[in-house]
This record gives sequence, structure tokens and C-alpha cells, in this order.
Amino acid sequence: MGILERMRLDGKTTFITGGARGIGLAIATAIAEAGSNVAIVDVDIEEAKKAAAELEAATGVGTLAIKADVTSQEDVDRMIEAIMDKFGRIDAAFCNAGICMNIPAEEMTLDQFRKVIDINLTGVFLTSQAAAKVMLKQGRGSIINTASMSAHIVNVPQPQCSYNASKAGVIQLTKSMAIEFAKRGVRVNSISPGYIGTELTLNSPTLQPLIEQWNAMAPLGRMGTPEELQAIAVYLAGDSSDFTTGSDFVIDGAFTCF
Repeated sequence: MGILERMRLDGKTTFITGGARGIGLAIATAIAEAGSNVAIVDVDIEEAKKAAAELEAATGVGTLAIKADVTSQEDVDRMIEAIMDKFGRIDAAFCNAGICMNIPAEEMTLDQFRKVIDINLTGVFLTSQAAAKVMLKQGRGSIINTASMSAHIVNVPQPQCSYNASKAGVIQLTKSMAIEFAKRGVRVNSISPGYIGTELTLNSPTLQPLIEQWNAMAPLGRMGTPEELQAIAVYLAGDSSDFTTGSDFVIDGAFTCF
């Protein structure tokens, strides 16, 4: 079997949290194009339904839209139940849902700090744990967590201490789970995107001055695109990455090299 065949995901089932737009939707699109059934999980169920319908029409794979708050154990349990009811297995999980608050550390309230940690770190734990329980019974599976280059550097000029801390936690959580599951067939990796030009980011008036500064600092002189994360997503979801676990893949156009 050649490399292109090994990169295919035919017959597999994958869920993506935060999958209705931005990075999550780009990943869901690539996974579906590679042949996997896709469950799009998002708090915005209407956007999730729209994305699922468009992907199914374009690729012919099975899709499912699920409304879930990744910080809720009950919602996550219902998410897994819905996926298993329709597809009967989970082969790959992209724990991608996240938020960022740009608030100076001395002004951030405890509730604001906890909200970022709850969604970005606790949410990744709950969804990756839920996926792992299914995969460990299957004896096989791949979990991919979305971290950030912000786990490796302190972004400037925006103040985002809670975001940086949450994403650093995602990487260590990923490595810890990878070690625990290594001999039981379940792989756990993370991706750490740099600045990515999603539709929401590019159309935000408050971010325009920041984007200009980011691009001025970037070795490539630009932000990345969501589509530039698709190849690593397909690789990690499939069988060609069987020897890859406990790794963090920084995709930032060399931004963290200095």
C-alpha cells in the first residue's frame, strides 16, 4: 500500500469540537475529504448543521451535528452517545474548541480566568478522556488536541495570560495521556498553530492593529490559513502516524524560532 492509500481515512469516524467554523471547520473538511465520517460538535448548532450538511453533500461521507458545551460532563457524555449510536465507533478525535480573552492580568477577574481555563483545558480533558474510553475498548484510536504557539511563547502586544497558561496545560495533558495510553493502542498528540487568519479574526476591527504588528514580526510576513493545518490533521488521524504519539506539532511559520 502506497503513502496516498495510507493517508486515506475511509471507514473511520472522527469528531471535531468547535467544528462549525474556523480551524475546526477546515479540519473537518479535510477529514471528510479523506473519507472519514465526521461529527461536528459546536455550541452553535445551526452552524454545525449547516457545515455537516455541506460536507456530506460535497464528500458523500456520513455526518452528524451535535450541540455540546465541552465544559459540561453531561453534554460530553451525550455527544459520545450520539456518535456511537450513529457510527458505532470513534477512530479520531480533534479536541479543538477554545476561546481567548485579551485582558491585562491585574484586571482579569477570577470568573474570566476560570472561563478560559474551563473551555481550553478542562474541555480538552473531558472530550479527550471521553474519546479515550471508547478507543481503549476498541484497542485503537488517535486523539489530537489543539494547543497553540502561545504555549511556547508569550504573545505580544496582547495581554492573554489565561490563554497562554491554558494552552501550555494542553500540551502537558497531551503528553501525559500519550504515556498512559501508549501500550494500549491509543495515540495522543497536539498541534500548536501560530496566528491563523480565520474569517472571524480577519473581520474583527479590534484585531486589525494587532494583525499588522503580528505580520511585521512574522518571519514569513503573514498569518497562516486554516487550510495550512489540514495536512497535519489528516496525517495524525490516520494509520500512517502509528509511531507518532506524545508530540506537539508547531505550525507557526517559524514565529517561535526567535
